[in-house]
Amino acid sequence: MKVADMPGEWHRFLYIKSMAKLKNIFLHDSEIAFDKKHRQTLNFNISKYDEAVAKGKLRYRNMDLAKQRASYLKGKVVSNLATYLEEFERNAQKNGIEVLWARNSKEAVSEIKKVLVANHARLLVKGKSMISEEIELNGHLEKAGYEPVETDLGEFIVQVAGEKPYHILTPAMHKSKEDVAALFHKKFDTPEKSTPEELTAYVREVLRKKFTTAEIGITGSNFLVADVGGVALTENEGNGFMSVAFPKVHIVITGIEKIIPSINDLDLFFPLLSALGTGQQVTVYNSLLTGPKRDNEANGPGKMFVLLLDNKRSKIAEEKKHFEALKCLRCGACLNACPIYKNVGGYTYNTTYSGPIGSVITPLMKGFKQYDHLSFACTVCGACTDVCPVKIPLHDLLLLNRKKSVEKKLDSYSWRKGMKAYEWAFKKRKNLDKVNGIAKNIMAKTNTNIVGKQKELPGFAKQSFSQQRKSNK
Repeated sequence: MKVADMPGEWHRFLYIKSMAKLKNIFLHDSEIAFDKKHRQTLNFNISKYDEAVAKGKLRYRNMDLAKQRASYLKGKVVSNLATYLEEFERNAQKNGIEVLWARNSKEAVSEIKKVLVANHARLLVKGKSMISEEIELNGHLEKAGYEPVETDLGEFIVQVAGEKPYHILTPAMHKSKEDVAALFHKKFDTPEKSTPEELTAYVREVLRKKFTTAEIGITGSNFLVADVGGVALTENEGNGFMSVAFPKVHIVITGIEKIIPSINDLDLFFPLLSALGTGQQVTVYNSLLTGPKRDNEANGPGKMFVLLLDNKRSKIAEEKKHFEALKCLRCGACLNACPIYKNVGGYTYNTTYSGPIGSVITPLMKGFKQYDHLSFACTVCGACTDVCPVKIPLHDLLLLNRKKSVEKKLDSYSWRKGMKAYEWAFKKRKNLDKVNGIAKNIMAKTNTNIVGKQKELPGFAKQSFSQQRKSNK
């Protein structure tokens, strides 16, 4: 019998089983919350960010007003994406930038490979870019025989470890300085207990050779500035600018939502991103790139490409409420504030974008069938919404995701029946009292892991509180 000929319930069984796979992985990986070393490293690193951000906020006389302005501008852009993207493309082309468009990850990788082939490139230096992680660029290029080298220190560390970024802003947040020293000793034979300064100096020496010999430099973008057709980059290490300055070709990979209307808006967005991302007044290096080098310029790339990636973003922009998720600046503040993230860490999510913002957008970008469980991994405390620099109502959007999941009937048959029984029981006190404590204890024992492996569910009394109260009278 073919699968297509199987009865409807069997189809549903197979579907639920496949849908539950990533949810089970999430639940399994969540056990890292009981790893004391992991918790200690993560909490220590996040605490340092929290301290810095608390000081960064003090520089604002009225931070809420700055958030309101930023939220308004980003909302305006998302509501008129086509208009601003066309304006950016026109002005970028006037600057000598070639603008490429990609509907999905496959097209994005294909366009980048075309540029590499046309320029006879093999070695690429990469500034930090979550978009490149989203399209899994490194893996695709390595399979095709290219050598992509991450130049952000955190990205370099996780690339050497064969891992993915752990955090939107801080890729190696899960590693202590001792972990990095051990990793480099194993991979590069550096001294066993090298200090962070010694390790940084080693990486600097390695990357200098890569910068000066790479044919292609790849970066992301923090903002696309529509009125000047430019790409704004903000960073702390200088590696992003060096990825632009040395290679002959510069490729920018960016989501279509990164647009801001004007160069005059950078004085709002750069400090806000810094204050809530790292606690700085402004990051160390801020660049506005408006094309390849001119005839009267000695340095810079001879060619510049900007790849605009959709990957379901235009669909999200059409959503009545979820469009607000496209305002995101990728500052990482919501991850640092989230009690779930601070316990289970970045890898548990099994997605490019983790934490609250990842839990909101991943089901919309990759499908609710596989990723709806992320929306339920939330306490709805609202901490993410409070810290967001562009006032995205993240916890509300997570609740809307749950609503979408129910509407799509993605929960199991047994869950829906159980909720119906729950509804019936709690409509009236007499309905609840029809099931005594003995029956409740029997039902509870059918799932021994109902409150987790670390706890034991207390037994139910034979009579409910209302029955005991009546009998005492």
